[in-house]
Amino acid sequence: MSFHILEDVLRNSILITGLVVIMMMMIESLNIESRGRFFSSMRHSRVGQVLFSAFLGAVPGCMGGFASVSLYTHGMISFGALVAMMIASSGDEAFVMLAMIPDKALWIFGVLFVTAVAAGLIVDMVHDRIHDDAHPEHCHCGDKMHCDEHFEVHDEDTCEHHELDMEEHHHGRHLTWKRALMFVGTALFIAALATGMLEHEHEHEAEAVAGGINLLSEDWMNMMFAALSVIMLGVLIFAQDHFVEEHLWHHIVCRHLPGIFGWTFGVLVLIAVLMQFVDISTWIGSNTALMIVLATLVGIIPESGPHMIFVTLYASGIVPLPVLLASCISQDGHASLPLLAESTKSFARAKLVNCALAMIVGFLSLLLF
Repeated sequence: MSFHILEDVLRNSILITGLVVIMMMMIESLNIESRGRFFSSMRHSRVGQVLFSAFLGAVPGCMGGFASVSLYTHGMISFGALVAMMIASSGDEAFVMLAMIPDKALWIFGVLFVTAVAAGLIVDMVHDRIHDDAHPEHCHCGDKMHCDEHFEVHDEDTCEHHELDMEEHHHGRHLTWKRALMFVGTALFIAALATGMLEHEHEHEAEAVAGGINLLSEDWMNMMFAALSVIMLGVLIFAQDHFVEEHLWHHIVCRHLPGIFGWTFGVLVLIAVLMQFVDISTWIGSNTALMIVLATLVGIIPESGPHMIFVTLYASGIVPLPVLLASCISQDGHASLPLLAESTKSFARAKLVNCALAMIVGFLSLLLF
């Protein structure tokens, strides 16, 4: 692999990872600032449950999915509403799509939301209302939904201990090395966006040919994310120590950032190498049906990362839209991991519905696109 290609792959990996992390920080800040109320509101009707759960799934990242799983395991939403969340959710890949294909991402999210609501309502119509095994009584925190902002379940002693810790840490604000490192990293990322260091070389050429101003172009999107990053600088200056260290540093920087960068860089390198030796477009063009099946099966994995390959392949123009749609419908990042821990049967049934729908939508859209 030439140095020029490796440099381009590294630049793209940094851009995508930076945009994803900034968006995750914004979602995290919104959730904590609202004290979880942004995700904890519930409607009482069956249609309302499905709509609300699909909305939670459509929120980029894992927080909305965790909230929906929590509501389901507490018997507050139906199985159809749970399925709607899993269809609408794309996990961390939603951030990647916003970073790589912003003009297509919003359209895809809309399709996923409509599909999720329709599927959720149909599932509720045919699903047996008696599913006690899907609602195990594992939470012993009284009437509290969860003890922390990540919707994890703890026992009573842990709940009380956690509340004391929250009181001790919420009011401090100190210049720690973690806060300083995130501040410097964000500032450097803003500078790179503002100076165009992370832009693709073909972007301005394409705009020059097309003419006019495209508000969803890479240049305008980079400016928008640079502005959001400036807001995050303010958050890093004024936020409490607990939020900065537990939510931004441990949850996003330590847990998500390495995986996002690793998978993105690895997939881009793999594609760059294959494109030098294999005519990927021709091979996939004659095996699109197989790619839809593969994308659906990979979607069973309850983890963000493996699914990024289909986002990257679509953004590179290698796979058609039906493959990406099948991947988005069948996978939900790691939002369903708590469900797997609480009720394996519910996880299996929900994934079965998702995979069947992914196959149907994938092959039907193959006839249209």
